[in-house]
Amino acid sequence: MGVFREDSAGVEAGGSLVRRVALASFIGTAVEWYDFFLFGTASALVFGRLFFPNVDPALGTLASFGTLAVGFVARPVGGVLFGHYGDRIGRKAMLVMTLLIMGVATLGVGLLPTYQQVGIWAPVLLLLLRVLQSIGVGGEWGGGILMAVEHAGGRRRGFYGGWQALGSPVGLGLGTAVFMAFSLLPDRQFFEWGWRVPFLLSVVLVGIGLYIRLRVAESPVFAGMERRGIISARPVADLWRYHRRSLLFAMGARLAEGLTFNLYAIWSLDYISGDLGIDRNVALGAIVAASAVAVGVIPAFASLSDRVGRRPVYMLGAAFSALFSFPFFLLVDSGEQLLITLAIVLGLAFGTYVMGSVEGCFFSEMFDPRVRYSGASIAFQLSGVVASGPAPLVAAGLLAWSGGSPWPVALLVAVVSTVSLVSAWLAGETYRRDISGSIIAGQEVRDDEQAA
Repeated sequence: MGVFREDSAGVEAGGSLVRRVALASFIGTAVEWYDFFLFGTASALVFGRLFFPNVDPALGTLASFGTLAVGFVARPVGGVLFGHYGDRIGRKAMLVMTLLIMGVATLGVGLLPTYQQVGIWAPVLLLLLRVLQSIGVGGEWGGGILMAVEHAGGRRRGFYGGWQALGSPVGLGLGTAVFMAFSLLPDRQFFEWGWRVPFLLSVVLVGIGLYIRLRVAESPVFAGMERRGIISARPVADLWRYHRRSLLFAMGARLAEGLTFNLYAIWSLDYISGDLGIDRNVALGAIVAASAVAVGVIPAFASLSDRVGRRPVYMLGAAFSALFSFPFFLLVDSGEQLLITLAIVLGLAFGTYVMGSVEGCFFSEMFDPRVRYSGASIAFQLSGVVASGPAPLVAAGLLAWSGGSPWPVALLVAVVSTVSLVSAWLAGETYRRDISGSIIAGQEVRDDEQAA
């Protein structure tokens, strides 16, 4: 991917406008991940019992994690669909649509009848709503980061891109805290109706997100391409033809962030409460604590990337994840609440979220603006099919295969994190690139023809 040059006076937006757009990106992402994390938490603690009750409890957990994984297969569909139209007709319209899709799907989960009420239709409907929710998520991430990055221009692109990343721990913390509050109910009330309330409350968050998003302007980079008549007619095809190298390196870099998040924030709930027999609120409280720490970590490292580059920050997070994979389980297996909390805080905040703080900006800067929505979205979502979605299912399988030993899972984290570290290095540095989009109409720009 190359350096795009033009007078970017129209791209460096005023500070108040950039902050409003960054807030819109943050709010939408927080809603997105609130919805998505609720599903992950419920997969670990609720769905096996209510939607797959006629199987062994361990198989029920695997089935609910399988439903979680299927959603990651649907996310690239959203990435391709909304990426295409985001590159063809604009970023803003896609963001409004994806938020509505996620909101409707999450509300539907909260209203679903259980297996006891409607039989096999319960898991079928759960799966369909998961797919719908995932299609929305597949288009949401790329659009949210592009709005923030393309409005910010060049000077503090990493910092404002970090606002979108900040929505992840806020959504996680909020969703986990709400779920934890209702899990304090007696088991009978919690499994009858308490687990539903967090899903139903998402309606309020979606309303706030829509209000803010409808009040922001279209990306100036996209508006500039429209004025010059250089919109790609086939963005996904052009992406594959001219930007395969960037696509593959972005996918490889993202593997560790997706894997570690889904292991530490979702699968660990089942491991700690089920396999270790520790109260579920210990793990939930640790995730809330990790989210709170990440609120400080993300902007700090996002700002750092504006000074030293995206690549060293990303590689730092990947290296930490590789080195911390075995200590994580040593701390968790101690059974001590303080050490369990420390493990999850360190694993998420200083591994996963350090990578996440620059991930969106890093990936966006790899691609030509004509295919940027498609490129960033597809790279992010396809890696999820490989690592993020299957992570809880694979970890549960490895645990069963090893007779309850977590060390194969730790080895998996170390290996995947090393792959991401190497991929980030090979991707090259991007933070000084001009992303304003002054590509001459019809010009073919190949990754290997550009200056690094």
